[in-house]
Order: sequence, then C-alpha cells, then structure tokens
Amino acid sequence: MRQLDLVVIVVYLVAIAMIGLRLAGRQKTAKDYFVGESHMPWWTVSFSVVATETSVLTVISVPGGAYSGQGFGNVELALGYVIGRIVVATVLIPLYKRGGFVSAYQYLGSRFGLKLQGLASVTFVFTRLLAEGVRLFASAIPIKLLLDEFGVHSSYRVIIIVLTVITVVYTYLGGIKAVIWTDAIQMALYLGGAILAIAVLSGHVGADGFSRALDTGHFKLFDTNFDLAHILTSPFALPTAIIGGAIFAMASHGSDQLIVQRILATRSLRDGQKAMIASGVFVTLQFAAFSLVGALLWSYNQGKDFKQLGLASSDNLYPNFILHGLPVVISGLLVAGILGAAMGSLSSALNSMSNSTVADIIHSFFRSTPSEESLLKLARVMTLVWAVLMAVFACAFSASTGNVYLTGLTIAGYTYGALLGAFLLGRLVKRANQVDSVVAFLVTIGVMTYIVRDVKIDVTVAGATVPTAIAAQWLVPIGVVITLVVGGVMSLFHRAPQVRTVNEVTLPGGAPESGPGSDRLTASAGLE
Repeated sequence: MRQLDLVVIVVYLVAIAMIGLRLAGRQKTAKDYFVGESHMPWWTVSFSVVATETSVLTVISVPGGAYSGQGFGNVELALGYVIGRIVVATVLIPLYKRGGFVSAYQYLGSRFGLKLQGLASVTFVFTRLLAEGVRLFASAIPIKLLLDEFGVHSSYRVIIIVLTVITVVYTYLGGIKAVIWTDAIQMALYLGGAILAIAVLSGHVGADGFSRALDTGHFKLFDTNFDLAHILTSPFALPTAIIGGAIFAMASHGSDQLIVQRILATRSLRDGQKAMIASGVFVTLQFAAFSLVGALLWSYNQGKDFKQLGLASSDNLYPNFILHGLPVVISGLLVAGILGAAMGSLSSALNSMSNSTVADIIHSFFRSTPSEESLLKLARVMTLVWAVLMAVFACAFSASTGNVYLTGLTIAGYTYGALLGAFLLGRLVKRANQVDSVVAFLVTIGVMTYIVRDVKIDVTVAGATVPTAIAAQWLVPIGVVITLVVGGVMSLFHRAPQVRTVNEVTLPGGAPESGPGSDRLTASAGLE
C-alpha cells in the first residue's frame, strides 16, 4: 500500500510546480519578477512569510520538543515574535513602501550611500547561502528517513538535487508570484496535516489523555525561572522569549530581505502592515498546533521515552506517527507537506538572493541602469546561480558531522544585529553618515563573531557546570547596541549632515526617498 503514498507525493511535486507557474503568469519586468508589481493580496503574502520562516526542522522538532519537556515554549517564543512584527510594521515597512523599493537595503543606500547598501546586501546573500545550505541539507535528513520507510533508498545528495531542481522550475520562470502562491498552498498542507494529526490523536487518547498531558506539564506555556544564567542561555526563559524574541523578530522580519521582499509585494502600506502582523498570529497558531501534536503524542505513547519507542531522537517522533499512525494516502499527503516546507523556504531564499544581487550588489558597483529586459534576464540567471551554489554547499555539508540545527541557528547571530543596527542607526542617529555606518557595521560583525564562537556562560545542569552559549535571541540586541554605540560615537566627530525632506520622509544625509509609483527596479533617489 505504500505505493499509493508514493503516488500522492509524486503527484504533489508535479502539481505544485504547475500551479505555481499557472498562478504566476508571465513576467515582463524585473520589478514584476521580484515584487509582483506590488499587486499581491495581503493574506497570501502573510502565508508566504510563515512558510518562508518554517523549515522542515520546525515541522518535526516542535512536536518532539513538546513531547520531551518543552511544553508550549515555542508558543511563548511566538508571542515575542508578534511584538517584534508590530514594531516592524509601524517603523520600517512605511520606509520601504513609500520609497517604492524592491529591496530593504535600498533604504540604506538612500540614507547612507551605495557602499553600505552593497555591504549589507553582500552580508545578506552570504549569510543566506550558508543558512539555507545548512537548512537544505537538514531538510534532506527526515525526508531520507521517510523515503527509506517507503522502500525508496536514496542518498542525501540525490534528495538535495531533486528538491532544488523542482523548486527552481517554478522559481526561475514564475518569480515572486509563483513563490508566494506555492508557499500559501504548502503552508495550508503542512498546517492542515497537523490539524488532522490532532484530530486522530484526540480520538485515540480522549479527554483523559488531555488531562494527563496537562497534569505532567506538557501544556506549560511560560518558563518563569529567572536565574540570570538561565535567562541568558535558555531560549524559553520568559524575558528571553518576549524581549529577546521581539528584537530578534525585528531583525529577521525588518532587515532580512528574505522576509521584507514578500511584504513589498503587497498592494499598499496598510496591506503590508496587515500581512506582517497577521504572519505573527499565524506563526503562533502554527506553533500551538505542532506543540499540541507533541503533547497528545506523549499521551498516545503513554509517556515512553524515545529509546523505548525505538526512535533515534525527538525529531523522529512526528514522522514516525505519520508513517505508522495514519491511514495510507493521508500519510502520503503529510509527507508531501514536509516536502512543501522544504521547498517553500528554498524557493523564497533563491528569489530574495537573486533580488538582492540585482537590486543592491550589481547596482552598487555599476552606475548605469540596464534595460528592463536585461534586468529580467539577469534576475533569472542569478536564480540559477544561487540554486547551484546552494545545492553544492548543501551536498558538501552532507559529508560533515555536527548538529545542523544549531549550526543553522547560530549563523544569524553573526549578522542580524549589524543589519538591524544599520537601519536603526539611520533612523535614530541623525548625525551619522556613510563612514560611521560602514565602520559600525564591520565592527559589529567582528565582535559578534567573537561572541558567537567563544563566549560561554557556566550553567549548572544536574549538579554539573556546563559552559553554554548565549541564547540566539540575545545576540541581536547585543549587535544592535554595538552598532548604535560605535556609529553614534563616530558621528560626534564631524558636522551633522544636511537634512532634506521629500514626500514627508526625512532622510538626514544621503538622498531623499522617491515617491511610490516608479516602475524602475532601482527607482529610488540616490540609487541612480
């Protein structure tokens, strides 16, 4: 009967590529390719944001974490993320939408100059290449286990290449429209799978199963351990989740082109703000659904640990239930949902990296503006280039050892603080100029590299002292403070730049933002 599941998976892979191309239509300009001429419905963009930030590891690790003692800690994290997105919707999105930008870093170009715009974009694409390469390989791990269960034995490299090729088909031809529509479908599939799993598990465990999970702390929402070492090292400590999580979300959703690009595809400023805030609500509901799956699985398995269940780790828990606890065809659909999570994050990364390369890096080094036809061709070529590089990196990583999940998480710690800090420096320190911003940016990345790699805090675990890294949520605020302090101090040693106001947007130093309505890819003052 496993053949039926395989048929479902194959049909899904073919259908998602065809649907993406069908809904995308033909791309005539680079702006259409990158932001869909800013005509996308806000709710599809919101779903795309959620699918973009949801990897395969999220889908399989949240139930495992809830099972093994984290409770609803991920929901607590999401509450901090919602606060951060509200700030982004209020402070940063108006800058991007009023400027008619297709890249978040065009604001840095108009505020400070092309050097910082190019530097920020290079940092973004390099960070994204590393993070998404690790993510792509990590996605192949559970997929390989699932395919082995179906009797299809394949190497990590083959899985990586197949996923990349299928994703590139609709990303290359359909641009951001194809990415956003397929993301929305893929989110509906994997979240619908979680809801289906909850329904099946509820039928098995009944009210008594809910009660036992509640009594044993599997529904615990807030971590109220306020020991300083715990706060600094645990992602689920209440201050870390709410305060650190909010600032982390400001960086990941306000200064990372991967997310900002989707918001720029909405029809208006209000739609962009609704898409951003709604994505936080949807992520909270998503974490709640997957956490509930984990809690109910604990009752379903009568509290047995992973070794007793014959599982290698917590990440095998949800896939194991999909394969053995659900009917044929249904299990195939849920496996397809896991594939969808992998393809959604990959397609989003490819399109945003191509966008930033064309709109920021190339334009920073070449003053002349190519024709729309040339820009569109270049956009598609860069999509292919980044796809090949990402697949090569993921395949190379498959030969290494180490915790890929932690590797992927720590990569953001090197650069997110500098990126968000640069935006806040432009908004808060009116005297800062391009030299201040570039030096502050580089200093921050250097200091954060040291902190991420070498700074540890002693934490007592079961009577033993264990050196533990700082929680990822605190890395961003540390980086932001460094950027603001360095840039702010440097700004005191020169005259304040002239302030110019255009279209009710004031940009000290640098050139003013242009108004909306420009059709050029690089249509913002100071960029041409």
